[in-house]
Amino acid sequence: MIIETTAYARAGLIGNPSDGYYGKTISLIVRNFGAKVTLYQTPELEIVPNVRDRSFFDSMESLVQDVNLHGYYGGVRLIKAAIKKFSDYCNQNGIRLEKKNFTIRYQSNIPRQVGLAGSSAIITAALRALMAYYQVDIPKPIQANLILSVETEELGISAGLQDRVIQVYEGLIFMDFSQEIMEQQGYGRYEPLDPGLLPPLYMAYRTDLSEYSGVFHDNIRQRFDAGEKKVVEAMKFFAQKAEEAKECLLRGEREKLGPLMNANFDKRREIYTISPQNLRMVEMARECGASAKFSGSGGCIIGTYEDEKVYHKLKERLKEINVEVFKPIIIGG
Repeated sequence: MIIETTAYARAGLIGNPSDGYYGKTISLIVRNFGAKVTLYQTPELEIVPNVRDRSFFDSMESLVQDVNLHGYYGGVRLIKAAIKKFSDYCNQNGIRLEKKNFTIRYQSNIPRQVGLAGSSAIITAALRALMAYYQVDIPKPIQANLILSVETEELGISAGLQDRVIQVYEGLIFMDFSQEIMEQQGYGRYEPLDPGLLPPLYMAYRTDLSEYSGVFHDNIRQRFDAGEKKVVEAMKFFAQKAEEAKECLLRGEREKLGPLMNANFDKRREIYTISPQNLRMVEMARECGASAKFSGSGGCIIGTYEDEKVYHKLKERLKEINVEVFKPIIIGG
């Protein structure tokens, strides 16, 4: 039996990055890109390295090119940590796993470290494969928590629940991570929304702006935990915009989403240091008549646009700075 599972990229529509700070967000799945895991029974347990994990190079120049393209971290550590956490979960919950080994491999076309949640997609796909192989059913909210713990507890990566929730649930999800809810049940309140309520959306990314999101979030975490008023108030602001966006969509006032997304990014600029290249992407998109904000931690933006004329203008203008523009696919075929 060969098991194949896929987890897709995601975009934070609005409210991010408040998910790790008792906030609220709306996120959507991006089926244009995905991570695929293949698992099948074998005598020994083996994790097959991907091209992103290679350690043999023709020359020093080849090694440098590989690092520039893929970074220092491949997917094997993600798979290994996912297997370990899955085993821990089963042991802690009295689930006896059949004594059988497997070979597991992965592939991904999600652009690296541009705010599309490529790492958590690999982990999500791996967890799905393990659940199918051992016939273990884990509730979706717990799946998201488990995937997050792979990164935060096993790999020491700073992250929030948003990415893992949307990759588990897929579609379009409003998430409420209010402290009272989190402390009461251990996870947030997740409300599916109809993607048909959305206005036309575009996304745009450039790989030369990749930034390790774990590093990106570290300073803000320290400032939030220290009670810095500016940061604490910003997280409340992001959460409020997510709530406002949900209400606008439900009322059919989708034209109000763009200004709310712009406000989300503008507030973010007040507490984060935004690189000139990232800022230029946002500014150019807005000059074309579109709204724009980060889809994650930088390197990729998402926004609304009025019509195809604006969309084609976006593609032409952003191409000048080597930025790829596309329309996110949210619903599966």
